[in-house]
Amino acid sequence: MSQTQSRASSGPPQSRNSSGPSQSRTSSTRPQRRYEEPVWIPKTSIGKMVVSGEINSMEEILSKGLRIQEAGIVKKLLPDLKTEVIDVGIIQKMTANGQSTRFKALVAAGNENGWLGIGMGKSKQMRIAIEKANNSAYLNVSPVKLGCGSWECRCDQKHSVPFKVKGKGGSVVIEILPAPRGLGLVAGEKIRNLLKLAGLKDAWTTAKGSTTTMNSTSKAVLQCLRQTFSQG
Repeated sequence: MSQTQSRASSGPPQSRNSSGPSQSRTSSTRPQRRYEEPVWIPKTSIGKMVVSGEINSMEEILSKGLRIQEAGIVKKLLPDLKTEVIDVGIIQKMTANGQSTRFKALVAAGNENGWLGIGMGKSKQMRIAIEKANNSAYLNVSPVKLGCGSWECRCDQKHSVPFKVKGKGGSVVIEILPAPRGLGLVAGEKIRNLLKLAGLKDAWTTAKGSTTTMNSTSKAVLQCLRQTFSQG
């Protein structure tokens, strides 16, 4: 038998990359780290009462006139709250050491069922600014009274505001009027998102002033919705 026939009968040579330890190295992947929210440890007397079960709702805190100083209280009593970043920006300032740059974030928190809060945070890092804005939004959560104040509808469902309300923030003035069921939210995109977080489904709105400034616009919207609870 010749040398060529013995090589053919032995079969093709195996490739180094087809098997072996090199393949197992490439197929192995590193486990991804997941962000775990730190466990809330109450520091105030109200927080300890919430954890112990003495206070079971936000209404109890408001009826007693207590002040919420921990965002964990709101997260515990309103677990269905959603947060949404509505505006981000950069703050530049000249100092003696040169130009300093900081980030600012505006966040809204609501459960789409009668609660809304808005907060702002500032920091040198965007992530920290958003976290500060989240905590501030939780601390500023206010109740919103929903109803049907439209003479065209006159139903008993909570889909709009019970009466006309007006709010002001900076140079922005906003009015919210009751609307019949099925109309939707007649407002700009950013104002409409805030109303959705509060739980409104139908409403007429009018806005005057520099509505592109979301800091003033959000304050005007929040003042409007707070009046539904204070006047109602």
